[in-house]
Amino acid sequence: MTRTALLVTHTGRPASTEHARTVAADLIAAGFEVRVVAEEADDLDLPGVRPVGLLGAAEGAEIVIALGGDGTFLRAADLARPAKAPLLGINLGRVGFLAEAEIDDLDQAVRDVVQRDYTVDERLTLDVRAEFEGGPVIESWALNEVTVEKGERAQMLELLVDVDGRPLSRYGCDGVVCATPTGSTAYAFSAGGPVVWPEVEALLLVPISAHALFSRPIVTAPTSTFTITVNPFTTLAVLACDGRRVYDLPPGARVTVHRGALPVRVVRLRARHFTDRLVAKFGLPVEGWRDRRS
Repeated sequence: MTRTALLVTHTGRPASTEHARTVAADLIAAGFEVRVVAEEADDLDLPGVRPVGLLGAAEGAEIVIALGGDGTFLRAADLARPAKAPLLGINLGRVGFLAEAEIDDLDQAVRDVVQRDYTVDERLTLDVRAEFEGGPVIESWALNEVTVEKGERAQMLELLVDVDGRPLSRYGCDGVVCATPTGSTAYAFSAGGPVVWPEVEALLLVPISAHALFSRPIVTAPTSTFTITVNPFTTLAVLACDGRRVYDLPPGARVTVHRGALPVRVVRLRARHFTDRLVAKFGLPVEGWRDRRS
């Protein structure tokens, strides 16, 4: 049976394209059929690569490889998730928190894929549904976070947040972030939320710049459901899923967020403690300023 890999990269960057050519050539030499999204095929300009459409791009693929930063990883997750294909991130960007390997590990990562020398973790996702009078029902999903934010820069947004059908608080704020443990180091972290280990099954709610006495982040059970209602007399709101899928919400809109039906399957090449990842990616000062001075 032919082994198949889907390769996703940022072809607008020459360095990324060159690395993608190298990975594709190595996989083809190892007997793989290598797919790329049709709009990226011309930039790769590599014989033997098979262009595919976005719909069903990863169907039947043994692995999806994302070459780039976290944005590329999230784009690849869109393709890998419905096919339940394992997703390997190789960081060519700056932080690349979602990536498993760095550019210096590129050759070894390809060898591990060829030899099937890896494990697969399942990452919790979010499903979201938004409804409002006179408009279509919006349904989407996210790996990192779902946000409801103000659509008018100079206006405060008024939101009512329910958890499991019970009212939690009404916020005058810039918005709220509903995040997964995977997304706890992304937007939720910037908004003041806690870092949650990926193995923990939980959901996070983080208000953004809330003008309220109670504005602390909360961590709930993975079975919880968040309902966010945009006040009928407030300003326009915006719904964003991983910052990629963005929708306008009128006053009165109701957004429901809960655990996703499908996880994202993430490749792990070797055992590495999450603490080490935090220290490396965020440059945490584990030695302290006195040790560095000496």
